[in-house]
Amino acid sequence: MHETRDIHCELLAPLQQPLLTKFYRAQRSPMRAPNGAQTWVARRQEILAALNLTPVDHGHWLTGLLVAPTERRQGLASRLIEHALARTAGPVWLFCHPDLLGFYQRQDFEPAAQLPPALAERLARYQRSKALLALARGAVAHGEV
Repeated sequence: MHETRDIHCELLAPLQQPLLTKFYRAQRSPMRAPNGAQTWVARRQEILAALNLTPVDHGHWLTGLLVAPTERRQGLASRLIEHALARTAGPVWLFCHPDLLGFYQRQDFEPAAQLPPALAERLARYQRSKALLALARGAVAHGEV
């Protein structure tokens, strides 16, 4: 197991976006940073984990969470999520496979009762070909008003 003390989380500067593309490709992932997204990374010198927060309807949509296989099961994803969301105003929504529900619930995400229209449309489109759940943190959930 690697030491996590020497890992730091940070917002990736726009000029460093090619490093994120390189990270995703090295992991053989089709993920990429959406235009206009804040990209957060955990790194020693190299990127070990990343996520994107795209502004949407007074909040953000979390996408592209990926941890390098050699760094998994050490709490790095949780640490990166907490770091990024502590510095992000408004609710955060995400879509995930049902198998990941427990992980995201431990990060204080709950099933989303409502989604911004743009995300609701996207979720409906995605659900035609795969099982996905919509989760939210800091937003109305479970039908609460």
